[in-house]
Amino acid sequence: MKIVYQIFMVVATLMLTILLVSGIRGDFASAGPYLVVFFFAVGIAIRIIDGLKGYTYTFLIFAAVALSMYYPSCFDKIGDFKLSALITPCIQLIMFGMGTSMSTKDFAGVLKEPKGVFIGVVSHFMIMPLMGFLLATSSGLSDEIAAGIILIGCSPNGMASNVISYLAKANLALSITITAVSTMLAPLVTPLLMKLLAGALVHIDTLDMMWDIFKMVIIPIGAGLLFNKLLKGRATWIIEKVMPKISMFGIMLIIVIITSAGRESLLSIGGKLLLIVLAHNLFGYFFGYWTGRLFRMNERDCRTMAIEVGMQNGGLASGIAKEMGKMATVGLAPAIFGPLMNITGSILASWWHKKPIEDVSGYHHNERSK
Repeated sequence: MKIVYQIFMVVATLMLTILLVSGIRGDFASAGPYLVVFFFAVGIAIRIIDGLKGYTYTFLIFAAVALSMYYPSCFDKIGDFKLSALITPCIQLIMFGMGTSMSTKDFAGVLKEPKGVFIGVVSHFMIMPLMGFLLATSSGLSDEIAAGIILIGCSPNGMASNVISYLAKANLALSITITAVSTMLAPLVTPLLMKLLAGALVHIDTLDMMWDIFKMVIIPIGAGLLFNKLLKGRATWIIEKVMPKISMFGIMLIIVIITSAGRESLLSIGGKLLLIVLAHNLFGYFFGYWTGRLFRMNERDCRTMAIEVGMQNGGLASGIAKEMGKMATVGLAPAIFGPLMNITGSILASWWHKKPIEDVSGYHHNERSK
């Protein structure tokens, strides 16, 4: 099997060489196939490297995005069927998968750590929306694209934050509970925040948005919880093996559909939007962590706060943008935020994984636990 990964590494090196030559010649128009194969080959090749194999999915998304940028018509429609119609079902499938991995015990965590959950949820729905509003209104971007920046800030946490919390040696139980609570509150909180912060930029029908989020979040998560309860222990392979892969494919499909639809806007403002989205994400980590410090939370909980505040449910935000009928504009920031936060989150988790846990008093966690 090792030889297969080595072959992909050789292919990636060859593609990179061709891309460099194309860049020197200024022939970017014909570089599409080589860029797609490069990202795909790197994504497969790094699976042999322990410290990098977690980035495989990210590189596959890059390959898919490159494909949709160079060949947007492939992701517009098949025959008379518009592929954008798949976005909402994909979100529902992802939320169903989230529900199958949850149980009522996740919500019982509110009783065990009410302070941490309250601070986490409130901080999440304050810091990211306000940062999104400040960045959007000072960006100089068109109203609808700016509204997309606010939308990603008003969205709940994503399941990716739980994985990153685990890797960062954060408080996984607290992370799961904050994600669960913020997701269940989204049908009420997200539309109200959008009306307040983005109402001057785009028309926001609060009740319609509440219903859209309810059908994309609450119904499928409830079905997933029921599925888990009824088939507990008898469908483990579906919950642990199949659903995560389906969810990853669904997120990738959503991203490429939105990328192809907003291709022209991305070509003109893509670099600027990327920097704004990156700043939004990093500000979330920073202010989330120091909010934990402000409330004298221990180091593990501060790390959890940083991750839960900084990481958003980009897929849900994309689905909301589609339901608004503004996928190619409002949907751009969420489409960029999702892959980007996985990269920054993985880097942050790797850095924290190597650092000893200290509480706010400066004592090592493992020393105090003896």
